[in-house]
Amino acid sequence: MTQILTIKRPDDWHVHFREGAMLDLVAPYTARVFKRAIAMPNLKSPLLDGPMCQRYQEQVRTACGDYDCMPLVVLYLSDETSAKIIRAAHPQTIAAKFYPRGATTGSLAGVSDYRKIMAALEAMEAVDMLLLVHGESVDPEVDAYDREEVFIEQTLMPIRNHFPNLRIVFEHLTSRRAVAFVSESTNMAATITPHHLLYNRSDLFESGLRPHRYCLPLAKREEDRAALVQAAVGGKPCFFAGSDSAPHVQSDKCRELGCAGIFNAIAALETYTEVFEDMDALARLESFTSIHGAHFYRMPLNQEVITLRREPWRVPEKITAPGLHLVPFRAGETIRWQVKNTL
Repeated sequence: MTQILTIKRPDDWHVHFREGAMLDLVAPYTARVFKRAIAMPNLKSPLLDGPMCQRYQEQVRTACGDYDCMPLVVLYLSDETSAKIIRAAHPQTIAAKFYPRGATTGSLAGVSDYRKIMAALEAMEAVDMLLLVHGESVDPEVDAYDREEVFIEQTLMPIRNHFPNLRIVFEHLTSRRAVAFVSESTNMAATITPHHLLYNRSDLFESGLRPHRYCLPLAKREEDRAALVQAAVGGKPCFFAGSDSAPHVQSDKCRELGCAGIFNAIAALETYTEVFEDMDALARLESFTSIHGAHFYRMPLNQEVITLRREPWRVPEKITAPGLHLVPFRAGETIRWQVKNTL
């Protein structure tokens, strides 16, 4: 039985760092492990142009402290995003994020109809700026558990077909249909979160409502979770790690209209490692966490390494700072792998 595992330092291709005191609290949990991190732009004031992205990148870098972590901030797409904005932002960001308007936290300024940003998408294809998508329909007539599949049919497939050279990352997959769609596509990849590898939709209601397991897109059926696990461990280069770590204070998670999001940066790599070990696939962990994403983003592989040791540790029940109280992913659980060297 493997006791020590050394891999190239991983990257996290989907992180919500937030801002202000929350940013200062959560950024070190990502930075201690991951060399690069895609920083999401859905802040209180969305990052709508290159200078805004650049300023936020410096804020995240500062919050990472002494850890050697490079935040990669992406542009926020809105109905008003023009080809000119894309061309001007391209030197300062490698990607732009498509939030369907109203789909999730911080998406009210997002895209109401993909046809309104066709000029922006054309410019992105021309300059080779990646399109990152939150893949859910916002049609109120669509069942919450079908939103990903409907988005594929009504939005993502037309975009893919119209812009065959646009590189697309379908973020936080949750369904068998999404796994199949990405697998059969060219110029497309996808991130998979640790919580979607662990939870199916029933886990949200284990012994009662579990607000700290609530995220968007929703976890789906057990067969969908199993398909995600197979995609993660299967070795295909189109699938790679993106934690979608998304912190909210406990009061916002537990209120009547609770916020969607799971703060998993505290145990993201360790959870991926457990999943891969359970599937007898530890030999493929490095590819999923440290190679596939870098290749798709056309960035160099990290030269540093990180070591995990089979050494049980207990996730704290709470993470706190003045005025902030977070319940992390897998709070109170014992995890059998632990990162031993932090950089």
